[in-house]
Amino acid sequence: MTSLEPSLGSSLRALLERGPGTLKSLAGRAADAAERYRLLPSEFRYLPLVPEPSKFLCLGLNYVAHASEATYETPRYPVVFTRVPSSLLAHGEPLVVPTCSNQLDYEAELAVVVGRPGRNIPRDRALEWVAGYTLFNDGSIRDYQKRTHQWTLGKNFDGTGALGPELVTPDELPEGAKGLRIQMRVGDELVQDANTSDMIFDVATVLAELSEAMTLQPGDVIAMGTPSGVGAARTPPRFLRAGDVCEVSIERIGVLRNPVVDASR
Repeated sequence: MTSLEPSLGSSLRALLERGPGTLKSLAGRAADAAERYRLLPSEFRYLPLVPEPSKFLCLGLNYVAHASEATYETPRYPVVFTRVPSSLLAHGEPLVVPTCSNQLDYEAELAVVVGRPGRNIPRDRALEWVAGYTLFNDGSIRDYQKRTHQWTLGKNFDGTGALGPELVTPDELPEGAKGLRIQMRVGDELVQDANTSDMIFDVATVLAELSEAMTLQPGDVIAMGTPSGVGAARTPPRFLRAGDVCEVSIERIGVLRNPVVDASR
């Protein structure tokens, strides 16, 4: 789209700030675009779908089975923590095992991208604020996450949060992205396998609850939590190692694939 309309730039966030009708208009122009504007996947490099969101909010313990395996009570209210932009990476880029820990864990998640500003959003209309859905791998450094009651540090190591590759608009999916199979594979091994209907707090509820506290902005990202099967809960634990390849998949949304490497020593 940048080639077709240079004034758009390369920021999804800036694109969404133009208003809710912009994506629909661009989709029509792209469908009719001349062949010279079309690129093959081999001709470009992905960025995180939203490289610098004004807010990246994540839910913890949003699947009952995961809350149980993590030895927490099922939450009565969304458990929220934040991600910083320096922790994000794109489809195809390497997840990084840091030099200070060998406990990099995987988490397959549905991510919601906000399409317009909203405060005190009514739950029965909350899905009107969704620009689309994408995939997230909430890579977590477990020993750092568990050092305190706050998870922020273990959730924000550089190069651990993969986001993308594509934005799938709500009209292409069931309402609220419910009823979709969500999986994580590490190499050939299926390690997480659930359904987005298993979430404790659905997308509409989360948007409404978060907007009671803060104004949601175009390009904000909300990661909806991971199902059971994380590496830390396995016997023995199964943490990621250099040479592994993670694949997050959600039906009708796509696949997010990232190799794993060691940090430069």
